[in-house]
Amino acid sequence: MITLHHLNNSRSQRIIWLLEDLGLEYDIQYYQRDANTSLAPKALEQIHPLGKSPVITDGDQTLAESGVIIEYLAGKSADQALMPADDQADHWPNKYWLHYAEGSLMPLLVMTLVFEKVRTAPMPFFIKPIARAIADKAEAAYSGPNLKKHLNYIENHLQNHTWFCGEQRRAADYQMIFPLEAALSRGAARSNYPNIARFVDQVQALESYQTALQKGGPYDYA
Repeated sequence: MITLHHLNNSRSQRIIWLLEDLGLEYDIQYYQRDANTSLAPKALEQIHPLGKSPVITDGDQTLAESGVIIEYLAGKSADQALMPADDQADHWPNKYWLHYAEGSLMPLLVMTLVFEKVRTAPMPFFIKPIARAIADKAEAAYSGPNLKKHLNYIENHLQNHTWFCGEQRRAADYQMIFPLEAALSRGAARSNYPNIARFVDQVQALESYQTALQKGGPYDYA
């Protein structure tokens, strides 16, 4: 039996959606972030040394990293459509977006979140202006412009694609949903990125996604 170790408000929400779509039997082990630090509980380190989510266990197999988990689960399904074969036109586009989500897009979103936490973190009053100025300058010089460039890149791509690889849902779509939900929830204006908003809305309208939300519990990005 597959067990998903699910942390609230995390990347593991997209794995529940995938499991629902694939129709695989699974259990969910729930973990809650610390209310003060937003960090995962130490209990997750008993499943994987890094203590991150998602993690799945399946018999003697323990897997972390969303991309690996998505490939593994897609391979266990009778429907092999999510991972196109080498001779299919969307094989490499699917691989590209599957890796792009965490390799290129998420680091910029995490960086932006860190700068926001620096601005709002408790600190002596005489330090606050300095910390905020450093965060503002770093975001304005690097993460802000780069995030905008990436979102424009995705926006232009989705202008001509229903899903990331065309007219059929692929593994890449399950990987890309989380960073795009996060981007919209953290201030990216839907009016500036109508195709990204359309993609997120069409995913969130799916019955399988709605079922995943019910099973996953409160999720700030939906």
